[in-house]
Amino acid sequence: MCRNIKPLFNFDPPATDEEIHDAALQFVRKVSGATKPSKRNELAFEHAVSSIAACARELLDSLETSQPPRDREEVAAKARARTAVRFA
Repeated sequence: MCRNIKPLFNFDPPATDEEIHDAALQFVRKVSGATKPSKRNELAFEHAVSSIAACARELLDSLETSQPPRDREEVAAKARARTAVRFA
């Protein structure tokens, strides 16, 4: 799967519509094999992004967990630390 798609569930604050749209865009790019669609396929591409974003929002809104929400800054700091070790 695409490494740029990040988990969006159970964060405080919750995922924004922009984050969900970006994840949907990355997914459609990966599946279609195109980073930018041709003019002929632009409408289908945008329709797929909006449909997937809507499904992702519905999923995130319906998921439940007993775990406390994760802190975005804490998760980002851990990811930066892993990257520093990996590329040191």
